[in-house]
Amino acid sequence: MFRLWARLFKDNHMIADTVICNDTPDTRTHKVFDAITQICMQFDLGQPVWLDSNINDFRRHSKTRFRQDSFIEQIDFDYLEIQVIEED
Repeated sequence: MFRLWARLFKDNHMIADTVICNDTPDTRTHKVFDAITQICMQFDLGQPVWLDSNINDFRRHSKTRFRQDSFIEQIDFDYLEIQVIEED
């Protein structure tokens, strides 16, 4: 089972969160991108752009934050944080 936790933060407070579960035989990369698509649909967001800093953080810690510079449209929160909480 692969589970990814997504949280929206504003002023150091979590304003929304969700957990996306995926037990398909896809690769980890496909599972992450599928989860982000579901997260963006659920939170009514555009897809964030993966910057080099996001890629490096995610590779090292299985966690990253998408700030305003990762989104094309204006966002009304400080950042979206995603974190892998379970993978097999």
